[in-house]
Amino acid sequence: MANKLLLRTRENDQYRQLLAKHSLPDLEIVDDILVDTGDDTLSNINDADIWLAEPHLAAPLLPHATALKWLQSTFAGVDALMQPSLRHDYLLTNIRGVFGPLMSEYVFGYLLSHYRHHAQYTQQQHQQLWRPGSYRTLQGQQLLILGTGSIAQHLAITAHHFGMTVSGLNRQGALVSGFNRIDTMDKLADYLPHAHVIVSVLPDTPQTKHLLNAENLPLLKPDTMLFNIGRGNAIDLTALQTELMLCPQRQAILDVFEQEPLPANHPLWHYDNVTITPHIAAPSFPEQVVQIFSQNYCRWQQSKSLHYVVDASHGY
Repeated sequence: MANKLLLRTRENDQYRQLLAKHSLPDLEIVDDILVDTGDDTLSNINDADIWLAEPHLAAPLLPHATALKWLQSTFAGVDALMQPSLRHDYLLTNIRGVFGPLMSEYVFGYLLSHYRHHAQYTQQQHQQLWRPGSYRTLQGQQLLILGTGSIAQHLAITAHHFGMTVSGLNRQGALVSGFNRIDTMDKLADYLPHAHVIVSVLPDTPQTKHLLNAENLPLLKPDTMLFNIGRGNAIDLTALQTELMLCPQRQAILDVFEQEPLPANHPLWHYDNVTITPHIAAPSFPEQVVQIFSQNYCRWQQSKSLHYVVDASHGY
């Protein structure tokens, strides 16, 4: 009997075309449901045992998904599906292993631009000024990464190419290759004062909420660069705002926020030492998503364990 796949994305047509190229056996794609029109829509939800979906689009429909056995998220973050009020009696997989290079491009693009004073030389060019200046090198700088998953590991490898020393913190201090030091997250305050660059790639969990806060943000060096490319709840923005005012040399590059979009009246929009990007550090490209889904589907048919299963008790 054919498996029925329900698409719940903003790019359903593209996903249909990509899935067709993979010619997955015994897989029927049922009508998309971007617009809920009545009984036919609910029938599709009830019949589909596999979903390929964006978490925030799938979450409201879970109560009707009586046949759902496996949901492949098109994103790495599955926060919208982790709410206690939602059901968790299905297999949930997410996207991993493809974001490390994209996140590294984002972090080191901004990092190198700042250290090499790109903005200054662009301004001097407009003024026809030939004025060499001094700059800092990344060699010997201390990088602290909060989280040690696949994204953090790629960041660590990239950092080593520039001669940086890399520390990583995770829940249990589990050893991970590619880092100079690994420690537990409860040692955060010991590492913050020594880091020249801090990158948070943490997921959204109760344990990570406001991990960087009014108690420990003052421990940062006066010229620390802080990146948040994981989830927005890791940083208390009010506390960060205070520290950025006190130390104008500090830089914050923020791609994720607890409330997205960041409200237009938020003060951080106007801070010279803040860079705000609209959650674009590492988008999910449909081609990569379909590749991962296809590999997992083949494993599903063979009753093998799937890649990138989310542990609902941890939230990632």
